[in-house]
Amino acid sequence: MFRILLALFFINVSFAQQTDKVDFIKCDASVSPYASEKSIYGDVVYEFKVKKSIDTIKIDAINMEFSRVMINGKSVKFKNSGKTLDLFEGFKKGKNKLRLSYTAKPKQTLYFTGEEENLQIWTQGQGRYTSHWLPSFDNVNEKVIFNLSVNFDSKFNVLSNGILDDENGRFNNIFIESHYKMQKPMSSYLVMLAIGNFAKQARKTKSGTPLEFYLDKKDISKFEPTYRYSKELFDYLEQEIGVKYPWKIYRQVPVRDFLYAGMENTTSTIFAQDFVVDEIGFNDRNYVNVNAHELAHQWFGDLITAQSGKHHWLQEGFATYYALLAERHLFGDDYFFEELYDYAEQLYRASKTDTIPVMNEKASSLSFYKKGAWALHVMREDIGAKNFQKAVKKYLTKYKYKNVNTDDFLKIVKQVSGYDVENFKKVWLEKAGFEMEIAQKYLSKNKFIQDYFDLKKSKKSLAELTEILKSNAYYPMKQYIVYQTRNVPFEERKVILETALATNNILVRKAVAESTPIIPEVFKSQYETLLEDYSYQTKEIGLINLWKNFPEDREKYLFKTRRLIGNNDKNIRIAWLYLAYFTPEFENQRLDFYLELLHYASSQYESSVRQNALETLLSIDFMNKKVITQLFLATKHHKWQFTLFARTKIRELLKNEEYRAKVEELAQTSDDTMKELYMKFLNEK
Repeated sequence: MFRILLALFFINVSFAQQTDKVDFIKCDASVSPYASEKSIYGDVVYEFKVKKSIDTIKIDAINMEFSRVMINGKSVKFKNSGKTLDLFEGFKKGKNKLRLSYTAKPKQTLYFTGEEENLQIWTQGQGRYTSHWLPSFDNVNEKVIFNLSVNFDSKFNVLSNGILDDENGRFNNIFIESHYKMQKPMSSYLVMLAIGNFAKQARKTKSGTPLEFYLDKKDISKFEPTYRYSKELFDYLEQEIGVKYPWKIYRQVPVRDFLYAGMENTTSTIFAQDFVVDEIGFNDRNYVNVNAHELAHQWFGDLITAQSGKHHWLQEGFATYYALLAERHLFGDDYFFEELYDYAEQLYRASKTDTIPVMNEKASSLSFYKKGAWALHVMREDIGAKNFQKAVKKYLTKYKYKNVNTDDFLKIVKQVSGYDVENFKKVWLEKAGFEMEIAQKYLSKNKFIQDYFDLKKSKKSLAELTEILKSNAYYPMKQYIVYQTRNVPFEERKVILETALATNNILVRKAVAESTPIIPEVFKSQYETLLEDYSYQTKEIGLINLWKNFPEDREKYLFKTRRLIGNNDKNIRIAWLYLAYFTPEFENQRLDFYLELLHYASSQYESSVRQNALETLLSIDFMNKKVITQLFLATKHHKWQFTLFARTKIRELLKNEEYRAKVEELAQTSDDTMKELYMKFLNEK
């Protein structure tokens, strides 16, 4: 481990030394992705300036092949290490121009999903991965103006960073070259590419910035709920941050099986298809917080970028906090403080085992994001909103298009407000754990939080709890009452449940569904109303519990819900198929139900659908040959969360001797590719 850390240290020092001596100014790249080969070809021109004498200039290029490398119009010798392109001749002090042609078949960062009209190609470059598909710079301190031209099938939409300057070069009406231009520099990890069959809607912000919203053409009806509040979020953040949006355009596009919730590529955010919702799905999971978070990054992360992982909170903490402020603007103080309280509880629980402070490159995401946000909230409350805005504005203005560290920000805060930044840094950034007692003092400024604390401490009678449910108390208090009374005998709890249902609050009613798995006959008709709720999650829970409790009415419930699909993971449809499979009245259709589940487990669907279907199929018959095959194939997926599920499940099942024998049998009768996959797990010790 010491040798690895030492090697990384020297690599970082090497690149830090390069940025002191060489400044890469602009990149004009023309790239051509090939879906059939999952490869990319490109011609790249870099303009750079040699400031000090240097022997070798390195460009990060992972597993690339170069067919032409020229500097200042002349071919030069070079070294290709498989990780970097090393240049050691042909350049001079002052301005230089590098031309190169390359091909790559990336194993990560550039992803090809779907086929034919469902094809999507997209990138995910954070933290230092763009060099897998474009010769660039893993060092975030090297900021370059990237202009990307993309050659691809004209039937598809092509998106990249900046303004679409031109679309031309149609060849036989098949291929088109899309030219995107940036005016200002950015770190390489923020370069993006997205290709797909997208529909587009456009708006303009109050300050005149064009907004572009994209969705898969099959999802046109979901534009409004998916992008709800987008313009309001933009207008609010621009005003609250106090610095005009630093780029010429802002676009957002969802892609299938994206690795994370979203990614703040400069001018062009990519986010997960999971957030593409209809009116009902909006109430279960929506894009609002992620939308605000990725937009805030356009200032905090893109305009100014942390110098190293140690200062990563300057990006994630700020984006998380400003997203909360934006939601406060939309949904009010109670929502804002309830979220802060939830963050505090998560951080306090984690602090029992998490011993790494915020200012450490090995800190957890929870620390970078939510403790970072809490630190900013404490600061903003202590120095006042006006001073906080003044400091942030000065900070962004001074360091725009540059790299920053924590002291750069704290120094300005001290100048503006006289705040004790040394103590702040020590308590919130350099000390592990979470100061729950301090946090509670800030939370208690909100009346709802005071009442919530009192409710949790007190032992109120059922009558008093019922009155709270009838009141205008904020919904989390009502949820808490429903969950906390789950073990009270139904005869006593009945009034709580009936009053909770009568609130007509989706989340309070969902609490009733979740906390009442056993449904007495006298409560049946009231519980059945949950099937009508504007929540696919509530509908699913309600259907399952009603099916279990009332066998005589199973056919009725299944008939009522037969056309429901649910959220993006097809939660209701897959639950419905499972229930119908075990319902005697549908016995003649069991094979059809099973085949539909197998279909959803195949590579034709997103990982969320596949995992849902696989879990259901495993619960029906984990020994089925086709189920075993799909489970093993899942380990080859690019999305780590899905492969982790599959690998964990396989290793668990292989402990069963009968299952192991079945897999060994399949390995002997499968083609070489599948045999290799089966044996990989069978040979594990």
